[in-house]
Amino acid sequence: MIPPRSEVNRLHAELCTALADPIRITLLYTLAEQSSNVSELTERLSLPQSTVSRHLRILRTSHLVHHQRSGRQVLYSLEDRRIVQALDLLRQVLGERVASHAEVFSGRS
Repeated sequence: MIPPRSEVNRLHAELCTALADPIRITLLYTLAEQSSNVSELTERLSLPQSTVSRHLRILRTSHLVHHQRSGRQVLYSLEDRRIVQALDLLRQVLGERVASHAEVFSGRS
C-alpha cells in the first residue's frame, strides 16, 4: 500500500530537513569517498568530535548513513549512494541559478 500523499510529503520534508545543513552535506560527500569513523571525520573536516557525532546521529536517524562496528571502532557509510546523486543535481540547479543571477547583476541577459 502506498502511503497517502500527505505522509509522503511529511517524510520528504523530514529528509530535506536532515539535508539542510552544510556540515551534514559535507559529511555525506566525505562518506561517499570512503567509510570513516568519527575520529577520521573529525580530522578530515577539522571539526570537534561532538559536532561530527551530533550530525552523524541526525543522518543516521534519517537513514542517510548507517554504522557498523569493527572491533572498537564504528565505521559510518552512506545508506544509499543515490543521495549524493541527488545532492549533485541540486548543486547543478544552484549553479544554473547563480549563473543566471550573475548575468542579471552584470547587465547581460
